[in-house]
Amino acid sequence: MKTLLRVLPYFKEYRLLMVAGYIAVVGNAFFNLAVPRLIGIAVDEGVARQDVSELVLLSVMIVGSSALRGLCAFAQNYLGESAAQGGSYQLRRALYAHVQQLSFSFHDQAQTGDLLTRSMSDVEQLKNFTGRGMLMIFNLVLLVVGVAVALLWMNWKLALLSLVILPVLYWRAADFSRAMRPLFRAVQDQVAVVATLVQDMAAGARVVKAFGQEQREVERFDAANEQLYQRYFDSTRLQSFNTPLLNFIANAATVVMLWVGGLLVIGNQLTLGELVAFYAYLLQIVGPVRQGGFLMSMASRAAASSERVMEVLDTPIDVASPPDAIELEEVHGDVEFQNVSCEYHPGRAVLERVSFRADPGQTIALVGATGSGKTTVANLIPRFYDVSSGRVVIDGHDVRDVSLASLRRQTGIVMQETTLFSGTIRENIAFGKSDATDEDIDWAARSARADEFIARLPMGYDTRVGERGVSLSGGQKQRVAIARALLMNPRILILDEFTSAVDAATERLIRAALEELMRGRTTFVIAHRLSTVRAADMILVLQNGRLVDTGTHEELLDSSEIYRQIHASQLAEPEEVVHLRDRVFDAGEFEEELIS
Repeated sequence: MKTLLRVLPYFKEYRLLMVAGYIAVVGNAFFNLAVPRLIGIAVDEGVARQDVSELVLLSVMIVGSSALRGLCAFAQNYLGESAAQGGSYQLRRALYAHVQQLSFSFHDQAQTGDLLTRSMSDVEQLKNFTGRGMLMIFNLVLLVVGVAVALLWMNWKLALLSLVILPVLYWRAADFSRAMRPLFRAVQDQVAVVATLVQDMAAGARVVKAFGQEQREVERFDAANEQLYQRYFDSTRLQSFNTPLLNFIANAATVVMLWVGGLLVIGNQLTLGELVAFYAYLLQIVGPVRQGGFLMSMASRAAASSERVMEVLDTPIDVASPPDAIELEEVHGDVEFQNVSCEYHPGRAVLERVSFRADPGQTIALVGATGSGKTTVANLIPRFYDVSSGRVVIDGHDVRDVSLASLRRQTGIVMQETTLFSGTIRENIAFGKSDATDEDIDWAARSARADEFIARLPMGYDTRVGERGVSLSGGQKQRVAIARALLMNPRILILDEFTSAVDAATERLIRAALEELMRGRTTFVIAHRLSTVRAADMILVLQNGRLVDTGTHEELLDSSEIYRQIHASQLAEPEEVVHLRDRVFDAGEFEEELIS
C-alpha cells in the first residue's frame, strides 16, 4: 500500500474538492445514522402509544433525513469523481511527460502495449479507487463507529454480541486483500501483453498478410488471451467465494441479534422500538460490510496498478540536461569523439575507445558490417545515449554539459525507419519547428523534392498521412522526413541510409537536393552506396565496436584490407543494378552520377 500512498500527491491540486467530498461523507453518515434512531422512536412513541401526531412528525423527520442523506451522497459522488478525474489527468500527464524524458535505453526495452496499459488502464484503476473507493471506505468507518456508539448506548450487552462480527469481517477482508493483490497484478501484466499483440498486429498487418501468417497470429493472440482469461478467472473465483462468506457471517450475526433481542423485549429489558432500531443499524452495517470485499478488491487493484505506474515514474532519467547547462546558440559543426566507449548493458561494450574529429562542413561516411557500431556513433552525437567513458565534444563543449534542447535543435536526423505521426503532411514537416510558416514548410518540401507528390494529393499539405504514415509510399515518407529535418536548418546532419527506400529516379532528385543542403553542415551518413562514400571527406571504418581505419575512399582502398572487403561485399554496386539504372538514365548520365 506504500506505493498507493505515493500516488496521492498527484491529487493535491484537487484537495479542496476531496475535503469537500469527505465533508459530504460525514453528512451522509450522520443522516444515515439518524434514520434508525428515528424509526425506533416512531415505533415506541407513535405506534405503541397510538400517537398519530408524533408518528406524522417522526415520519416527516425520517423523510427529511433521507432526502438530506441523498443530497450528501450526490455531493460525495460528484466531488469525489471530480477530484479523481483531475488527479488521474495529472498522473497520466506526469507519466507521459516522464516517458518522454527517458533515454533510448528505456525505450529499447519498453513495449508499446505495456506503456498503453500503464497510462490508461492502471491510471483508471487508481482514479476509481481515489474517486469512489476511498470515500466509501471513509463512509464505512464512520458508519461502523457511529453504529457501535448508538448500539452501546441503547444496550451494551446486545451491542457487544452484535458487534463481535466486526473483527471477523475485518480479518477476512484483510486476508482477501492480501490474496487478491498478486492476482490483480498478474491480470494487469497480462492485459499489457494482449495490448502489445494488438498493437503489433495493427502495425504489421501488411507483413502478416504478405507472408500469409494470419492463422499464426490468431493462434498467438489466442494463447495470450487464454492466459488473460485464466488470470481473470482466478481472481473472479476468489471474489466469488469471498462475497457469499461475508454475507453468511453478517446474516448469522443478524439472526443471533434478533433471537437475543427478542428475548430481551419479552423480558422487558429492551423496547420493541429499540430492537427495530438495533436491526436497522445492523442492516446499515451489513450492506457496507458486504461491500468491504468489493472495496478491498478495489484497493488491491489500485495497489497493483500503483506499483506498475510508479515503476515507470521511478525509472531514473539517465540522460538529462545538467542544472547549469550551456545553451548552444551558434554552432559551427566541429564534432570530436575523444576515446569514446559505450555500453547499452553493463559489461557489453558496443563501442570501444573510438576517437576521431570532424571539421565543420565535412561529410563523414560510417561504414561497417551490421552491429559494428555505426548507428551507435550517430546516436551519441545528439546524446540519445550517454558514453560509458570518454567524451563527445561539439564546438569544444562536452555534450553532457549542454542543454539537450539546444543540442538537438542543432542536429537534423533522418532515421533508417521513417516515423511519421498520424496528422497532416504539414504537421509532420513542421514537427521540429512549431513556429514554421507556410513558406518555410513549402521551402523544405521543395528542397526534399516532396512538393511534387504533395501537390498531387487531394488536400495537399493538409492530407492526413494515417497511422505511421501508412497512406504514403516508402519514398514519399522518406522525403517528408528529410523535409522535416531540413526545416530545422541544423548545423549537424545525421542521415541513416537516407535513400534506401526510393527508386533510382527519386534517389537522384533527393541526392541532388541533399548535396546542396549538406554544404556548410557537418554530415554523418550511415551508407551502403559507393557514390556516398566516394563523395565523403572522411570515411570511418568500424568493426566490432572499434574504429579500425579512417581516410578517403582512395586512401582506404590502398591501405585498408577491411575496407576493401567491405567495398567488395557491401559498397560495390552489382552489375544487375547498373543494368536496371541504365533503363532510367542514359549511360552518360549514370556515369556522371556515379562519379559525383
